[in-house]
Amino acid sequence: MPEFIHLHNHSHYSLLDGACKVESLIKVAGENDMSAVALTDHGVTFGSFEFYKKANKNGIKPILGCELYVADGPRFNKALTIAGKKKRNYFHLILLAKNYQGYKSLNKLTSRAHTEGYYYKPRIDRELLSECHDGLIALSACAGGVVSAHLVNQDLEAAREAAIWYRELFGKDFYLEVQNHGIPVDEYILQGMPILAKELEIPLVATNDCHYIRKEHAIAHNVLLNIRDASKNGAKIDVESELRYGTTNYYFKTAAEMAELFPEKDFPGAIENTVAIAEQCAVDMPKELYMPNFPIPKESSATTLDDYLKEITWRGIEKRYDEVTPEVRERTDFELDVITRMGYSGYFLIVQDFIQAARDRGVSVGPGRGSAAGSIAAYAMGITNIDPLKYDLLFERFLNPDRVSMPDIDIDFADDKREKVIDYVKEKYGHDAVAQIITFGTLSSRAVLKDVGRVLGIPLSTILSITEKITVKFGRVQALKDAIEGPELRWVKESTDPQIKKLIEYSLVLEGFCRNASLHAAGVVIAPGPLDEYVPILTVSSKGAGAGSDEQVIVTQYDMNCLEHA
Repeated sequence: MPEFIHLHNHSHYSLLDGACKVESLIKVAGENDMSAVALTDHGVTFGSFEFYKKANKNGIKPILGCELYVADGPRFNKALTIAGKKKRNYFHLILLAKNYQGYKSLNKLTSRAHTEGYYYKPRIDRELLSECHDGLIALSACAGGVVSAHLVNQDLEAAREAAIWYRELFGKDFYLEVQNHGIPVDEYILQGMPILAKELEIPLVATNDCHYIRKEHAIAHNVLLNIRDASKNGAKIDVESELRYGTTNYYFKTAAEMAELFPEKDFPGAIENTVAIAEQCAVDMPKELYMPNFPIPKESSATTLDDYLKEITWRGIEKRYDEVTPEVRERTDFELDVITRMGYSGYFLIVQDFIQAARDRGVSVGPGRGSAAGSIAAYAMGITNIDPLKYDLLFERFLNPDRVSMPDIDIDFADDKREKVIDYVKEKYGHDAVAQIITFGTLSSRAVLKDVGRVLGIPLSTILSITEKITVKFGRVQALKDAIEGPELRWVKESTDPQIKKLIEYSLVLEGFCRNASLHAAGVVIAPGPLDEYVPILTVSSKGAGAGSDEQVIVTQYDMNCLEHA
């Protein structure tokens, strides 16, 4: 059996479109003896870092990618019509990172797609691709792709022009993608692509546009699509016969299934090129600490951050203590030695600076909580207002040279004035170097039952009779599989009502998936320079996240857990 690698896959980070989690994608690749697998969510790289870490941990090579939207014309053009006729304003393109430079290129492209080219979709254009394509492999994507869409429209000349342009830009790193899901539009591509490949000497590559793991998940995926379509909410839909994608073939096929669909005689190299591409892709993330550059005030005689940290710490000690006892001096020397040896002087200076700025601007700041309260240096600098010696608090719980990790200082600002602190940080470090952090709303057991029930047309009273029995402990909603094992909801598991059976079946598949992206209530990240040099960014609405008016706010595409590692 020929070896095959899936290079076109969507997770639940293709919001309300992909019906699988990152770990499921990795697991099924391992079960099929595939040495690598790609993640190519629509227009975003939300899951890239999670995917990178989990795939490496499980012995599967992660291929970091994205299915981008390429504007039909300049990315700044917001028109949907040309000469009075409605015209598609974007095409799809798969980009895969060959190396760390490719990963950085992806970050920039997805970031600028959102901040510059967003119109219904986050779009890049040929100009942006020309500027930023180092380290990338390009595949021509699905039936809506940069070449395929023209074949579907039976415009061979436009398809040829597009293929030549991408070949000229990417050289040997451009591939003509073929897919076969058994739907009518595929036929145009399956006939036209081999002709273009031979004529233009561009290699073929076979993919399956995977949106779910198993074939039997096609119906649950269709439910997910209907959750996304707000216009159909409240109307009963025959989710089994009215498949939005028209087929049940958008699943993770085996190598044997793919080889059968794309025989070598008809699609030369299409299967083996998946392996060749996978072998070229090897992103190695650098293990560096990216600290913003704290400017030493001109009035200070210090020449290094370590010296300035010591200067303001001892100045603070003199103010905090009427008498600097040997105990105070020994503790301060010890902490400063640990902080400077671990390279965290800049961290402390940055934090104390924006805390002082907050106080200067009339923003209430908490006295300090968590392990940071055990630091006499933090106390001296005004980061906390708790004397660790008085309460016998240990510094080692906060920062320990035997356990290398970033310091974690919990800081509380008044909710109604938080923006003043964020604005100060932006002015100091650069507006393009500061962003807030994304968070994802998920389909918890209660939420997924309500959404699926609405799609299936099940009365809300029936849904509530189930969800009200699902418990919440320590802020976590009980998992559906556990809830229906309990005595109060066992009737749900044992129900013979076909609608209830479907409700539970589909909900179990979709539970835990991301439903929407929003703004984290408090998280802010500061980088040494433009953020998209380090992580991808996008804009989300500030509504409901503690900000005053509803406006578009720059956020990172990674959530706070992945962001810390990135």
